[in-house]
Order: sequence, then structure tokens, then C-alpha cells
Amino acid sequence: MAIFRGAGVAIITPFHEDGSVDYEAFGKLIEFQVANQTDAIIVCGTTGESSTLTHEEHLEVIRYCVEKVNHRIPVIAGTGSNCTQTAVYLSGEAQKSGADGLLLVTPYYNKGTQNGLYGHFKTIADSVEIPVILYNIPGRTGVALQPETIVRLCRDVDNIVGVKDATGNIGQTAHLMQLADGCVDLYSGEDGIIVPMLSLGGKGVISVLSNVAPRQTHEICSRFFEGDVEGSRKLQLRALPLIDALFSEVNPIPVKKAAQLMGFCSGALRMPLTEMEAAHAAVLEKEMTKFGVLPAAGR
Repeated sequence: MAIFRGAGVAIITPFHEDGSVDYEAFGKLIEFQVANQTDAIIVCGTTGESSTLTHEEHLEVIRYCVEKVNHRIPVIAGTGSNCTQTAVYLSGEAQKSGADGLLLVTPYYNKGTQNGLYGHFKTIADSVEIPVILYNIPGRTGVALQPETIVRLCRDVDNIVGVKDATGNIGQTAHLMQLADGCVDLYSGEDGIIVPMLSLGGKGVISVLSNVAPRQTHEICSRFFEGDVEGSRKLQLRALPLIDALFSEVNPIPVKKAAQLMGFCSGALRMPLTEMEAAHAAVLEKEMTKFGVLPAAGR
């Protein structure tokens, strides 16, 4: 059985202006997600700025999220690293904290061959008992998990169950699902192509859009699963201008600005990420208003 089905939010990590984690704001964000039908919370991923969290902060954010959610929906912890032993450590601690699953990104910078990637992920997964979703995002990491390697891992390692596919390559994803023959739980890592990914057998999306529009992102998936493909398609297309605005600068700069506009947090980022450019922020605010996640002026 899949860890979750539907729209899982790749949740931001809110910071105070001094750069410390704002747990009060984080709690409000979690409650907003649960109340608006998010199907899972993915904590300490790319959108959660995990790369600039210390190990202690990383694990404390996971612990806080697990405790706050309190089994209402699954919590999946990002615990990947380009150092296999670091990922083993973070994954073991996340399991102890009660995470329902793990999201493991491909090792960046030092990369690894396909055999090296296989050994890396197998070593981490073998060190824990909870299910693992691989995270294939070559645009960030400089290395791609090939379809054959993903299928091999899902077949050989009992608790490696699927992949977050952020390649943007639908043809390659189709090849993956043809090879998998049902052994890979596929999650879209791109908000702009949720419906195409579902049409290939996807279980859902791990979504940036869900930070600001959780109910609508959930509905894109739920309508598709209920057989209302046309309704799902219309929601997907309606969301595209907002999605474009949320990726007008490197993620999570725009979504942090969006959370600030919604009154959830300060919007503070950790360097090297910096404040969103004013022109992009104006477009983001306009699209959020058109989509109905911000009130129109004068109301």
C-alpha cells in the first residue's frame, strides 16, 4: 500500500527574521494543511530549506511536525544527503521520531554511478524499517536516477516503495512506469504536470502549490481518482498561472513570499536565498488573488 495517495505538501520551514525556526508559525501552517485536506506532509525537503538547517534543527523540525500532526495524516521526512552515512543517521533519527516514511534525494555534487546510487539508497533503506520514496531531481543534484535503477531498487529492497519524479520528462516517466509494471509508487514532483503523471499511474503529487492552495491541489488528485478526469484537468489548467508565479524564482523563494502574503510567517529565507524581486512578487500576489487564495483589494 502507498504511503499516501493524493496531494502531499512539500512544506516550508518558517523562520524568524533572525533566521531561527519559527515553530509557532510552523504549527499554524501544519494546522492549515490538515484542515484543508492535504493528504500528507513532507517535511525538510527542498522547499523546507533542509540544505541550510543544521542536523540538530533538521531533526527538531521533523520531531515537531510529527508531534503536531499526531497521526492525522502521514508525515514523510526528507533525510537525504550526498553522504550515505549522514543520510543513515538522519533517517534513523526520523524513524525514532515517528515519521511515517522518508524522502531520499539523489546524492548531489559527488553524484555516483547508477551502481553507486543503488548502493547508496539500499544502504539507507536497509538501516530503517519505514518506507522510502526516492527523490529524482537532476536539475538540483546534477545526477539522474535512471528508470532501470529505480525499478531495481523498488524490486530488490522491500521498503523502497516509489519515487518523487521531478525530471519533467514525461517520456522517461512513461518508460519508468512501463518497466515497473506496478512496483513503483509514482509521485509528481512538478505541480504543472500533476494530471499527466496521474494518467501514467501516479499516486499523487509532492507539491509546492499545496503550501498556498492545499484544498485545490488535493481536489486535482481526488477528482482524477474519482473518474472526473475533465474536472481534474480544468483545475490543473486553472492553477498553471499561479504555479508559474510560484516558480518565477528558485524554489522556495516565491512560496515563502506567498506564505508571508497569507499572513503565516515572516517569509524570511536563509542565504544564499534572498528576497523575491518586486516585479515577480507583484505577479505572484496578482495570481494568488485571481486563484482565490488571497482576498481581492477592497473586499
